[in-house]
Amino acid sequence: MRLVDIRDTPLDVTEVLDALGDDGAGGLTLFVGQVRDHDGGKGVAALDYSAHPTALARLEDVCRRVAAEHDVRGVAAVHRVGPLQIGDLAVVVATTAAHRGDAFAASRALIDTLKAEVPIWKHQVFDDQTEEWVGTP
Repeated sequence: MRLVDIRDTPLDVTEVLDALGDDGAGGLTLFVGQVRDHDGGKGVAALDYSAHPTALARLEDVCRRVAAEHDVRGVAAVHRVGPLQIGDLAVVVATTAAHRGDAFAASRALIDTLKAEVPIWKHQVFDDQTEEWVGTP
């Protein structure tokens, strides 16, 4: 693991890329999740992410497991919490590996497992003033 964090400040893709710099890596796969202006056919007016106090430890565990299960040279995952605007980066994950196939597989596993297991919840307010929580137990 090279960079794992949950923060309430804007995310920076360059920080993740710099953390994974490795002359032995032939592939670096990056996924950036950003806030979109719609969901489920409704316009999004506001969005806020909240994290359980154990979220960082759970994210670190997910990164360790992905690194152990895939032939990677580096893993990074950073998630934002707090109020976000349309277009803001919500999550950045990346992996490096000697070969692109391993990097693609590891990055897919990383984002999918993060979304399934790390207790970070999204609260959306729609244009019609209805609300939705996503990812809550």
